[in-house]
Amino acid sequence: MSITAKELAKMLNLSEAAISMALNDKPGVSTKTRRMVIAAAEKYGYDFTKIKHSQKTKGTINYIVYRKDGAILKIQQTPFFLSLTESIAEHCKEKGYELVTITISDDTEVSLQLERAITPDCVGIILLGTEMHKEDFFPFAYIPYPIVALDTYFNSTKMDCILMNNDDGAYSATRFLMKRHQTQPGYLRSSYSMHNFDSRAEGFNRALRDGGLSPSNSLVHYLSPSMEGAYADMIEILKNGTKPADCYFADNDLIAAGAMKAFKEWGYKIPEDIGIIGFDNIPLCTYIEPKLSSVNVPIHYMGETAVDRLLEVIHAKHYRPVKIEVSTNLIVRDSV
Repeated sequence: MSITAKELAKMLNLSEAAISMALNDKPGVSTKTRRMVIAAAEKYGYDFTKIKHSQKTKGTINYIVYRKDGAILKIQQTPFFLSLTESIAEHCKEKGYELVTITISDDTEVSLQLERAITPDCVGIILLGTEMHKEDFFPFAYIPYPIVALDTYFNSTKMDCILMNNDDGAYSATRFLMKRHQTQPGYLRSSYSMHNFDSRAEGFNRALRDGGLSPSNSLVHYLSPSMEGAYADMIEILKNGTKPADCYFADNDLIAAGAMKAFKEWGYKIPEDIGIIGFDNIPLCTYIEPKLSSVNVPIHYMGETAVDRLLEVIHAKHYRPVKIEVSTNLIVRDSV
């Protein structure tokens, strides 16, 4: 029996997307990795007839990344964004559509940017709204294309929205900390407000209330949502004489990793003195010491779901917007 791409990925400890890029001779993997994948595929009998050669596409899907002017996050450079984009591109290709990535910034007129950016053969739009606020959706209401908003949600937004269940993910992580450490967790909260972070705060507070604790009694540190920023912010907090909590939930893995570095430099042991759980489960979690516990987000599934839903809307005779929340799960490692 011939080996599948999924089995190759598991055997070589690579992502399925990396295997696909190597087998299809696409950019995104190193020459060394490509040669290793091809050699293993030939050795174990991979069916190379499965590889689809270039063909005329059914149309173009525009992947619009919305950037807030002056935002401190650089979404395009984060592991989460790269994995999400990778999954969307691969799934579009499988379905016979070309993906064009467009960055829109609110520092100039958004409607004009959209008019200039959307390609003539566009059949639909996936809108990465991670940084968007409610009022930012207004210009998109006038676009004559089906739209699926990804990684955000607002009640009054009349378009399909696909996002992770931030509230439940934060809730489960906080409840775990309470049970493991038998104390009230602190919160390493992003100093930059976004819908995802606000929902995680709701889950954190709900977990405390359900455990009979008052959220007002939790030690909350507002940190920059990047590893370097969180590290610098936490160092300043420690310099001011603040005694850390026994454990923390962090809004994302980068905040958690930055804070961990600061705590360790200050002489605290993880998890003996301070337990920490992050959110997103990016690859960094397994590279730092100790390995970081984190709320896992099925990133590739989110990307594939966005593509599938958009194609469903494109071909639907009747349309009603839906909200799809993708479940998360807690990955426990050495940091708690």
